[in-house]
Amino acid sequence: MISTRRHFLAGTLGAAAAQIGCGPVKHQALRAYAFVANSEGSTVAVADLATFAVARQIRLDDQPSQVIAPAGRASVYVLTPASGALHEIAVQQLKVQRKLRVGQTAVSMRLAPQHEKNAIYVLLAQPRKLVRVSLDKFVVDWELALPVGGVDFDLGEFFDPKIEAYRQMGAVSYGKNGGFAFFDPAGRKLFPTTALDGEVGAVRFQYGKELIVANLSGRSLSIYNSVLRKRMTELPLKNRPDHLCFTADFGQLFVTGEGSDAVSVVYPDSTPEVAETVLAGRQPGAMAVSANPLYLFIANPSSGDVSILDANHKVIAVVSVGADPCFVTTTPNSEFALVLNKKSGDMAVLRIATITRNRLKSASLFTMIPVGSAPVSAAVQMI
Repeated sequence: MISTRRHFLAGTLGAAAAQIGCGPVKHQALRAYAFVANSEGSTVAVADLATFAVARQIRLDDQPSQVIAPAGRASVYVLTPASGALHEIAVQQLKVQRKLRVGQTAVSMRLAPQHEKNAIYVLLAQPRKLVRVSLDKFVVDWELALPVGGVDFDLGEFFDPKIEAYRQMGAVSYGKNGGFAFFDPAGRKLFPTTALDGEVGAVRFQYGKELIVANLSGRSLSIYNSVLRKRMTELPLKNRPDHLCFTADFGQLFVTGEGSDAVSVVYPDSTPEVAETVLAGRQPGAMAVSANPLYLFIANPSSGDVSILDANHKVIAVVSVGADPCFVTTTPNSEFALVLNKKSGDMAVLRIATITRNRLKSASLFTMIPVGSAPVSAAVQMI
């Protein structure tokens, strides 16, 4: 049974969501850019979210796969995995101002935790390493060799009253090689591999103290205590955990993947549980959550639409967005949901304030922005 706190949260947010759409909602221009990585165009499109048009196409020397926009910095960072390079784009000038080759080939990147400021970690395929890049000096300031190739990693932090300071933890998964490993960023130490049967996918920290490991072969989530590095529980799922998405407070985790046209709703708190499984369109994939009001946006690539769930986990709308929606994000102020369509090369913009519960369970598309060839990742930076 879901706790009273969870019922209260859902009820409060649900009530707030129900009030939306009672009348015309005035739109105030959002001073922000969406930086979009075009995986087949060797460009980053800069979409102005005030005019809903591409302000510039920034050309790179290789195909980008991922964009990160750190809060409080006047830059965004783009990874080109085939060349193992990290690019820094100046938000005001809209051009590449620094480039750093961190390896031969790369897999993915992540911002350092909040209290470990001004750094990005990059997982390399060749050589098999995890490296930390100082954003101020724009150099690799330390690296961690891995025994096998990694496919995903995450970083977390929590306040440790024993030392009266924040502690960071990290984890890297080894895919078909099986298993994963914790690492200590501060101590620059990799712990021994924790073996799991079959293929391991995403790893995600909850509050920094718990690590959630996607067991792809077993179609389950393994939850570990990151301090003790011991498994707490195993949660079987109806679908393969290909995509994981937390709410902003980490109180709920949504899981989609092969094997089911549904999203699994997981409460990974002190007593982890799969609360329910909700049908969410055809072959649901990538997801994003808006904070206030709380909506879950789920891309359905095969049908070219997005399913929208409210705080009570009810499908309240289905919106046609384009061909092969593969990535979803929301703006920091929860005004817009942005959906990248890989096949049609555009970005669908959904205005969150216009989403309403109605008999037809539909919502309108605010606008479409052509962005380039095969967009796969986007990040929003305020200007």
